[in-house]
Amino acid sequence: MPQITGAYHSTISLTGESPQAKREELKAYFNHTYRLYESLFTLINSDDAYYLKAEPLRHPLIFYFGHTACFFINKLKLAQIIDSRLNPKFESMFAIGVDEMSWDDLDERNYDWPSVESVRQYRRQVQDLVNQVIDTMPLELPISQSSPAWVILMGIEHERIHLETSSVIIRQLGLEWIAPSPAWPMCEQSASAPQNQLIAVAGSKVTLGKVHEDLSYGWDNEYGRHSTQVAAFKASQYLVSNNEFLAFVEAGGYQKSEFWDDEGQRWLAYTKATMPRFWRFRDGKYWQRNLTAEMPLPMDWPVEVNQLEAQAFCRWKAEQLSVPIRLPTESEWYVLRDKVQGDAIDWGNEVPGNIELAHYASSVPVTWFEHNGFYDVIGNVWQWTVTPIDGFSGFAVHPLYDDFSTPTFDGKHNLIKGGSWISTGNEAMRSSRYAFRRHFYQHAGFRYVEAEPVEQTQQSVNMYETDELVSQYLEMHFGKTYFDVPNFSEQLVELVIQSGLLERTDRALDIGCSVGRATLELSKYFNHVDGIDFSARFIQQAYQLSEQGEVRYTIPTEGELVEFKSITLDELGLSQVDKSKIHFSQGDATNLKPQFSGYDAVLAANLIDRLSDPAKFLNAMKQRVNSGGILAIASPYTWLEAHTAKGNWLGGKKVNGENQTTLEGLTEQLADAFTLEQVQDVPFVIRETRRKFQHTVSQLSLWRRK
Repeated sequence: MPQITGAYHSTISLTGESPQAKREELKAYFNHTYRLYESLFTLINSDDAYYLKAEPLRHPLIFYFGHTACFFINKLKLAQIIDSRLNPKFESMFAIGVDEMSWDDLDERNYDWPSVESVRQYRRQVQDLVNQVIDTMPLELPISQSSPAWVILMGIEHERIHLETSSVIIRQLGLEWIAPSPAWPMCEQSASAPQNQLIAVAGSKVTLGKVHEDLSYGWDNEYGRHSTQVAAFKASQYLVSNNEFLAFVEAGGYQKSEFWDDEGQRWLAYTKATMPRFWRFRDGKYWQRNLTAEMPLPMDWPVEVNQLEAQAFCRWKAEQLSVPIRLPTESEWYVLRDKVQGDAIDWGNEVPGNIELAHYASSVPVTWFEHNGFYDVIGNVWQWTVTPIDGFSGFAVHPLYDDFSTPTFDGKHNLIKGGSWISTGNEAMRSSRYAFRRHFYQHAGFRYVEAEPVEQTQQSVNMYETDELVSQYLEMHFGKTYFDVPNFSEQLVELVIQSGLLERTDRALDIGCSVGRATLELSKYFNHVDGIDFSARFIQQAYQLSEQGEVRYTIPTEGELVEFKSITLDELGLSQVDKSKIHFSQGDATNLKPQFSGYDAVLAANLIDRLSDPAKFLNAMKQRVNSGGILAIASPYTWLEAHTAKGNWLGGKKVNGENQTTLEGLTEQLADAFTLEQVQDVPFVIRETRRKFQHTVSQLSLWRRK
């Protein structure tokens, strides 16, 4: 049993007897999580291993060692709970690039990773600061989503997610890099596997989703409501064991294309897989790699596979049994889940499964934990479903973490349910909803059901963007024009190109690109264009349009009524855009990575008055714009202290008793490196509803780098 134990593997309640007692509980939960995460990394016996890419589709472990700490700083800063950063370089380097998305920047040439010891020292600084914040922040009960304590819980639960995902990466390191520890003990018990059987399950109505009055922390995709009537089905009594899956392997299952869909066949062609990733075969014998050691393949342990392998097995099993076999839907899993007594927040020391690190730092036999006739409904390994993740009715993102869920609402990320041996905190809750791409590995296996087929394409995935702000910007960038005001992004690019000021058209940057219209327009003229925005939700829409040629969204008409919109590159006259010239990424305009430099043109549209430190951004542009290059700044100069402290305003205020405009402030900041060439007003319109619009005038100033 891991040595770092106690009452804090379960998430804490949002209410309690007194704010002070809750403050101490929250502090203990944070420090326990922090120590637990660092304990996992003590399994690495050499600093060199931190820089290896054990999982090709993820960063080296040094990234994840720093990532969870900088997450606290970035969210506390975004929530304006702290005023300054601890290490801006780290908080940029370790901020983004976690999920394996094709627009992630996984080019290691762009990273100059710091030493392990420097990251360890940074983690100590972050821990001290977070403890100080917990001690001094206002705290009322119950904790609400607008409370500073919610931000702390967000960081804690985020680190507990990475406790698990980092353990999967460590599990893929060569054993020569691993130092087994009694703090992370592997189960060594194994016996013959049980004969799996299908057990009838009565149909029932299932209602999913948390309400905001729930007294436990939740991620955005858990809130809302979804009710469905689940038809009767049969489910396997046990998780699929290594022994049961071995029959599929030995029957040539990995070589028979009829058991694999198109996506699965592409994955097989790419990986050349012939068995599950954590299996080994040598000297005529199968072995299994666990977190810190290998052992002879434990036949009665759950097999660990990705979703594509699980689906292929189900097709093979259906052929063997001559009945329809598939993975369960999310709702069907919940019918089984309700056979488990209680929820993690109420378990105390009676943990009813191999979950929350209550037993071993590994899987255990599938026969150990019964749940009303079934085994391992929760715990041991996650269970793949056939259901792509989507938001429930009433879904809304949390403003401090707008890219937790929505990038996965693409039909390519399937839900995993039930948790694994290392699932703690929110992950162990009944309401938790996590999803991965179907080719990805977690500590995940599956059980199967006998039920009518459910085609992947029939799963309910909301492909329409419904976030109000994102939809407004999609309409502004790509929708129809209103009141004869030309498209703002298109007009800005035309004014830059027609200014006659450009000397070269090699590289351009659209900083604060929003949903990407100007980036696409710039690519008509430049050999390479970077589109960067702080919001991952904006970037996701821009990327989807450039890659798939279409994006869908809704815009309000009146009350709860909406209009469904679909836009394509063809309709916009952008079908000939060369997407290889475009690179979208998430980033902070005041803290850009070094590779974002050497530009012949930089467009900053409606950005300058939304930055916390606009002078810092302008100074950085002096090094990032080439000599003779153009910096185009468009802004309505709507300075607000909610975005920018008044002391950092460039204008719109008294300076030495005299009025100072923003254009004067820009000149003061840029005159040593740029020459002001042109100034022009450019109007734009944002539609809010069918009968309500914002009409604004932005001032475009063009500056030539000396």
